Amino acid sequence: MSQPWSLLALPPLDPGLLAALFADVDVDVIVPAERTPDAVASQAANAEILLGDWTGALRITAELLAAAPNLAFIQQPSVGVDSVDVPACAAAGVPLANAGSANAVSVAEWCVGATFAAMRSLAHGDREMRAGSWPQLELAQRGGGELTGRRVGIVGMGQIARECAVRYAALGCDVAHWSRTKRAPVEAGGSRWLPLDELLAHSDVLVILVALAESTRDLLGAAQLAMLPPGAFVVNAARGGILDEDALLAAIQSGALSGGALDVYATDPLPADSPLRSEDRVLLSPHAAGATREAQGRLIGNVVANVKRAVSGQPVHDIVNGLDGVIRRRGA
Repeated sequence: MSQPWSLLALPPLDPGLLAALFADVDVDVIVPAERTPDAVASQAANAEILLGDWTGALRITAELLAAAPNLAFIQQPSVGVDSVDVPACAAAGVPLANAGSANAVSVAEWCVGATFAAMRSLAHGDREMRAGSWPQLELAQRGGGELTGRRVGIVGMGQIARECAVRYAALGCDVAHWSRTKRAPVEAGGSRWLPLDELLAHSDVLVILVALAESTRDLLGAAQLAMLPPGAFVVNAARGGILDEDALLAAIQSGALSGGALDVYATDPLPADSPLRSEDRVLLSPHAAGATREAQGRLIGNVVANVKRAVSGQPVHDIVNGLDGVIRRRGA
């Protein structure tokens, strides 16, 4: 009988819970003594499977890969893999998988809900009511108006974006998208593809859902935001490095844009002194768009099932760095 695979687990979860999650999988779960890069590196030498850290605090770097000569597979317990050096994983021959579309519905629903909240100033109205005011006329004057009939532009077209496109269209919106790969409407939730500049000019509501990569970092700055129609809204549930927060804030405060909704930030968590905290036309969310019971259940199920496939010789799902999905022990 072969020895259990050694799984080094980086998520900030109780070791007992981690062991229980993988109780039916042929792995020995190891947890770093401390949540520091040095502690992870010191236990990486014998690791065969690495379970990433969705918080991004413990990054998977080329240096960590070099310290883990037996590493055969990395499972990231999130959709985003921006805390992993993806090219270094490919160069080292280590397949990297994410959690697939586990949170697609949850994030799409957040985007639609956040659009409503931003357009109708719901959070502002709630705060004013709790402070003893009756801001009925003020809310009408701030008026974002109705979502029905608005032109929605989606940046990116993964599963979350497809779920968004379907939902905005169902609300009577004219939905278009831009993605690095041109997709037909049947592949894009019914939305049509536009070049990025045309999409920006189209978008009364701009929804950012593209993955963070070198090609998308700083994709949307002041020049791009200036292409949006006057009074547009910006919703970001992708990553903070894609959107220039200072440019967004300046455009809102100048009156060029009406508001926004952010679930992600250039620095995550958002610093206490961020000027975004003082602008009530920006709805702030603590990177929780996918934090529903349903999404978390699917994510855990996807991760455990994929690790089980890895150790049993079945092809794993959701490989993101182009390598073979059949996981083989190093030296075997």
